Amino acid sequence: MPPDLEIIKRRKKEGIDIPLHKDVQAKTTSTYLEDIKFVHNALPELDYEEIDTSTTFLGHKFSAPIIIDSMTGGTPEATEINSRLGELAEKYGFGMGLGSQRAGLKSTDLADTYSIARKNAPNAFLIANIGGAQLAKGLSVDDTRKILEMIGANALVIHLNPLQELIQPEGEPKYRGVLQRISELVKSLDVPVMVKEVGAGISREVAIRLALVGVSAINVAGTGGTSWAGVEKLRAETQKDTVKIRLGELFWDWGIPTAASLIEVRQAVPQVPLIASGGLRNGLEVAKCIALGADMCGMAYPFLRKAAESKESLFEFARMITEELKSAMFLVGAKNIKDLKSSRYILTGYLADGSSSNR
Repeated sequence: MPPDLEIIKRRKKEGIDIPLHKDVQAKTTSTYLEDIKFVHNALPELDYEEIDTSTTFLGHKFSAPIIIDSMTGGTPEATEINSRLGELAEKYGFGMGLGSQRAGLKSTDLADTYSIARKNAPNAFLIANIGGAQLAKGLSVDDTRKILEMIGANALVIHLNPLQELIQPEGEPKYRGVLQRISELVKSLDVPVMVKEVGAGISREVAIRLALVGVSAINVAGTGGTSWAGVEKLRAETQKDTVKIRLGELFWDWGIPTAASLIEVRQAVPQVPLIASGGLRNGLEVAKCIALGADMCGMAYPFLRKAAESKESLFEFARMITEELKSAMFLVGAKNIKDLKSSRYILTGYLADGSSSNR
């Protein structure tokens, strides 16, 4: 096996093991979702069983506005995880994103660690995934089509991770020309092209630039959850890379908190469908993001943790977050997702100060 493929496999394995076994969550920041307070409705005028959590996004029907966000693939350890996540997406009507699929282009065996999701989720909305840095290096449109075919994808997401590439011992912090390549894919592919961050957030300026080249949706993926600078800092420690260790520690919590990112991106590009992710941990936070302007919500770490435990734990978690979402909807009097979008809330704390750039 080529040396670079071995490096990718090891990195993908560590990308599973470190979040599961080390504390790489945000240290000094949060999602700021705790600063969003719903206004309680003591007269909801509906019965709990009437509540409908279904929604439509990019032409596809979902049972709830939830996406199992891009996580893994490219290492044998990912096969069982993606297998379970695929089963979950199929049963619960969730969307599902795969981890960056570059490894699948290099090896048929590793491609199977991604395609298992489609095997177990024949009807689910699956999202193929490639990185902005790979586009900058020259990943072709034909290779991108192979990535889509690998999982029978309904959409493509391009992940922007300049912070992670900067800290990663083998990182490629080369982003010149990425926006132009995104524009080319938007024009060349027959599926929706989305763009996401991986935990440092999207600003209003970046959102406007992405909207101008015609992306189909934006996933803000803000700070407050797993720190990929932290993951790469721990990886750098094993390689005794003192510069990367220092940078990882310094920039551990770098980025825009999820709620702040969502507010300013929604105001900047009101016409673009949005996915909120980055540190979401329960159905109440999903409800808050929908009220703030998200169309869908993504979770990665909670699904990864439960999928690694057992299929039973994973399915129980999915049932729980669905009930939490419905409970929040009941308590604000929202019969459906459209009603939830117009639910009243109060901004407190940092968000209320106006310093979150949400004016």
